[in-house]
Amino acid sequence: MPNHDEIYNKEAERYDQLIASQPKLMEIMNEIKPLAGLDVLDMGAGTGRLAVAIAPSVKSILATDASAAMLKLTGERLRASGMQHWGTAVADHRSLPLEDNCVDLVVSGWSICYLCASGIAEWRENLEQVMSEIGRVLRPGGTAIIFETMGTGCETPQPPEFLLDYYRALEEECGFQHRWLRMDYQFDSVEQAEELTAFFFGKELAERVGRERLTTLPECAGVWWRQFE
Repeated sequence: MPNHDEIYNKEAERYDQLIASQPKLMEIMNEIKPLAGLDVLDMGAGTGRLAVAIAPSVKSILATDASAAMLKLTGERLRASGMQHWGTAVADHRSLPLEDNCVDLVVSGWSICYLCASGIAEWRENLEQVMSEIGRVLRPGGTAIIFETMGTGCETPQPPEFLLDYYRALEEECGFQHRWLRMDYQFDSVEQAEELTAFFFGKELAERVGRERLTTLPECAGVWWRQFE
């Protein structure tokens, strides 16, 4: 399996090419929380998948991530758009560089899972710290929206076993609502599909892509949301 930490720090542009082949998420975010006029934190922003999409609709957006390389690309994309109401900051989800009660919406896509996989001994403590920080920076009545994987290469949810406890805790202990959606990768060619699948998901799945001549790689995602009082 490829080393995702290394990818995030050294292969940001290639990673962005991969996720650019997936559907956009504006519709579901607007459905959960209308974005117009909000102050937003994108926590674990990566290359700006959510931040760049959200920015034209909101009052302000701050993108945080543990990877400076990822945030550099996010900043370049936001700067190129001509937007003024944005910022970036290298940060850990468990210690956010924000004042209390300063945002209306926290979004986080495919990021908190890296602190909360069952193979991490302190995953539960990590989740408690992340939830505490989200609650601290949100204004009363603010909302958090979390996206995570529910399985790559499958047409219905098959979440990784090492994330099941985390997902269960979000719903049963942290009070989040949940639904799932398709986030299929749509590639330009079988060759591109094989190359980018191998890059991020590894040889075994890439071999299936080549064998079945796939240009669409099925992907399921989960969205969890909660309004904080």
